[in-house]
Amino acid sequence: MDERKRDSIVAYLQRRMAEFDITPEAIAASIADDQRRLNAVRYRDAFGNGWDGQGVAPQWVVNATSAGQSLEHFAVHRTVDASVTKPAVDWRDDPFAGSRLATIKPEQRQAS
Repeated sequence: MDERKRDSIVAYLQRRMAEFDITPEAIAASIADDQRRLNAVRYRDAFGNGWDGQGVAPQWVVNATSAGQSLEHFAVHRTVDASVTKPAVDWRDDPFAGSRLATIKPEQRQAS
């Protein structure tokens, strides 16, 4: 995006924020709330609907469990396997970064 277009978008957003009395702090708080809500989701379906497991189950959970699907099927697993490590590669100086030429083959990983 060129600088003039970026400045135009920023100016537009600033005017709209002033029009609706929205502060940057309010936007930051809203983003933080969204992140907390997304991280609190314990169950998610294929359409992106989520539920934290608290309170009354939403209709998509009721429908799925009534049809015989287990609730555990929709569980969001956040475990990270610490034993799987990616090779440390510094792509900043690689002219082929992002291309197919920059991929590391599995046999190269085991040799390091």
